[in-house]
Amino acid sequence: MDELARRVGERLKAANAMLATAESCTGGWAAQVVTSVAGSSAWFDRGFITYSDAAKQELLGVRAETLRSHGAVSEQTAREMARGALERSKATIALSITGVAGPGGGTREKPVGMVCFAWSRGGEVRSETSHFPGDRESVRRQSVVLALEGVLRTLEGA
Repeated sequence: MDELARRVGERLKAANAMLATAESCTGGWAAQVVTSVAGSSAWFDRGFITYSDAAKQELLGVRAETLRSHGAVSEQTAREMARGALERSKATIALSITGVAGPGGGTREKPVGMVCFAWSRGGEVRSETSHFPGDRESVRRQSVVLALEGVLRTLEGA
């Protein structure tokens, strides 16, 4: 993970870009990983930890209607989280993570290990959903890795 964070930092710096994170189930882990890289202040602006629905609304502008219609664990919410992080920061790219890390909280429709992601840059927002195996820590770790890999893909225009 440290090597991945270093690569993300190099790419952001080379692109003269700044990153913001909007995290729910990972509780700030993505921000912690990237800020463990020396010199990250050159390419990391801020992180939002929005664990509750109220925090998602207040800090990121996620619409109550989105949460009612789709739930906190949805690509729609992830997309609004990423857009909100971009709008409420000096960043030029934002990632978001929202999911069910477990061990409880899962449902048939949204089982433990289901995590939704989004990346926003400029006017573009890309999202995806993954289902990870393992315990709470494993789901969270895999989520951070996928989110950072998504930053690299976003910078590459993929």
